[in-house]
Amino acid sequence: MRVARFASASGGDPRYGLVELAEDRGEHPDTIAVITGDPLVGSVDYTGERIPLAEARLLSPVIPRSKIVAIGRNFAAHAAELGNEIPQTPLTFFKPNTSVIGPGEPIIHPSFTDELAYEGELAVVIGRIGKEVPAARAQDLIFGYTIANDVTARDLQGPDKQWARAKGSDTFCPLGPWIVTHVPIDDAGHLQITTTVDGDVRQDGNTDLMLHPIAELIEWITSFTTLLPGDVILTGTPAGVGRIVPGQEVSITIEGIGTLTNPVVADSPAAGSSTEEEK
Repeated sequence: MRVARFASASGGDPRYGLVELAEDRGEHPDTIAVITGDPLVGSVDYTGERIPLAEARLLSPVIPRSKIVAIGRNFAAHAAELGNEIPQTPLTFFKPNTSVIGPGEPIIHPSFTDELAYEGELAVVIGRIGKEVPAARAQDLIFGYTIANDVTARDLQGPDKQWARAKGSDTFCPLGPWIVTHVPIDDAGHLQITTTVDGDVRQDGNTDLMLHPIAELIEWITSFTTLLPGDVILTGTPAGVGRIVPGQEVSITIEGIGTLTNPVVADSPAAGSSTEEEK
């Protein structure tokens, strides 16, 4: 299933629904079947209402209530392209939930960086609480998968000595377009990831190149912190990262999930003034 979080084009509160695409060859192509409740934390029911996909404004499919745990240097070629050593254990860092935006929302290019970069990644959405979970049981925690862009102010990583500002600034975590559920963890380890900037391919990798696969990441993360429903894990980016500037558009496509697209805009006094109600 594809679980979307959306608002109507005319506004209103965010709602959840199940997306049916034309490629599914079902009875209701390119529509959203509206559901009640939050599928990440409780039971849901169909309302009977169905919205044309073209008339909905897709939002980030999840706003993490707790945390986003990201993995650095999880692809050997990416570590090499930046001149970094390959970590022997997963290199983890956190991104705040205030960095999250949805499909089509602008990535703000802050004035404090001259080297803003894209990083296309597979994101794991957690559906159950878990602490000290062995790799063999990692599937039990997973609600589904979506796409992430681990936006990074590359020129701040070294001088800041840590990555809070470089990777945690507002709009630095686009997620979407929806969450795909019921994907076996082994299948998620063999998905093609392609990133384009203004239509030009910049990244072309596969999750089977991860140094630490998804099950191992969950075991590692839950060894030191409890994962909660709605938490998100960013699993690392393949080689080909690069700079983006205002006026460009970044699209990340992951096989079997979809495409996440965001424009890049210059910082301004009005940037970042939107609220969740406005989304």
